[in-house]
Amino acid sequence: MIEIVDSKFVISAANIDGSPDTQEQNEVVFMARSNVGKSSLLNALSNHKGLAKVSSTPGKTRLINYFDVAFLNRKNSQKSFAKFVDLPGFGYAKVSKSIKYDWEKNLTDYIANRKQIKIFIHLVDCRHPFLEIDKSVSDFLFEFSNETQHILQIFTKIDKLNQKEQNALKKEFPHALMVSSSKKRGLQKIVTIIYNILQGDSSEN
Repeated sequence: MIEIVDSKFVISAANIDGSPDTQEQNEVVFMARSNVGKSSLLNALSNHKGLAKVSSTPGKTRLINYFDVAFLNRKNSQKSFAKFVDLPGFGYAKVSKSIKYDWEKNLTDYIANRKQIKIFIHLVDCRHPFLEIDKSVSDFLFEFSNETQHILQIFTKIDKLNQKEQNALKKEFPHALMVSSSKKRGLQKIVTIIYNILQGDSSEN
C-alpha cells in the first residue's frame, strides 16, 4: 500500500522564473477549470485538510503553488519524495483582460518549458465532460508534453452521477480516472498511480 505521509507548502511563484531551482523530474502538476474541486482533491490525496486553500471566489488565485509531499511504500517501508504543483484555475477569473493575458501566457510558458514536470493531471468535472475549454487544455498538453512526461485525466465529483451515468462516462473516456474527494472514492488508486509513474513504472497501474 502506498500512502502520502507528509506534505507541506513550499513556495508560490508568478511564473516559471520563480519556480524552485531543482534538477529532479518529480513534479506533479494539477490543473483544472475553476470550481472543479482541485484544492479539495489535493487536500484529500495528501490527508491534509488545509494544504491547498479552497477559495470562495473561483479563479481568484493567480499563483503557481508548490508543495513537498512524501510517499511511503508500506511493503518495504521506503520513502520517496515529489512536488505537487497547484496551477491557477482557468476559464473563470474575473480580472482585466491585460492581467488575464499575462496570467495565461505565464501558465502556457510554464507548462511548455518546465522540464521538471513528470505528470500532468487534468481535472474535469464529471457533470460537464465535453466543454471546449477542457478539450483545448487536453490538446495543448498532448502537443507540448514530451516522451518523459505523463498525462492523467481525472473526473472529479463522481458521487454526483448515478451508476448509469458513471458507466456512460467510463465508456466515453476509458482511460480516465474517477474520484470523489468528499466520499474518499478513487483516492488510493490515484496515489498509487502517481507513485508508480514517479518510480519509473510506465504501466501506470
